[in-house]
Amino acid sequence: MALEIVYFAWVRERMGMAAETVELPAGVATVGDLVRWLAARDERGARAFAEPQRIRAAMGGAMVGPDAAIGDAGEVALFPPVTGG
Repeated sequence: MALEIVYFAWVRERMGMAAETVELPAGVATVGDLVRWLAARDERGARAFAEPQRIRAAMGGAMVGPDAAIGDAGEVALFPPVTGG
């Protein structure tokens, strides 16, 4: 399944791109699986997702947790915690 991943803030900087489309491998079914797969995929991912507990995700404009099923979402946004100001 093709999935569009959009990166924001320092996650984008560490990944070296704003977005990418990937074919998910078997076994990547949740947001947590996705983050672990991205971290193991290459050095950029290892840097961006070294602290997976800090990563936030959204699908369909709604915040989701690491246990959220990707299903047929089509797009997942990954970003660091947001602070107000």
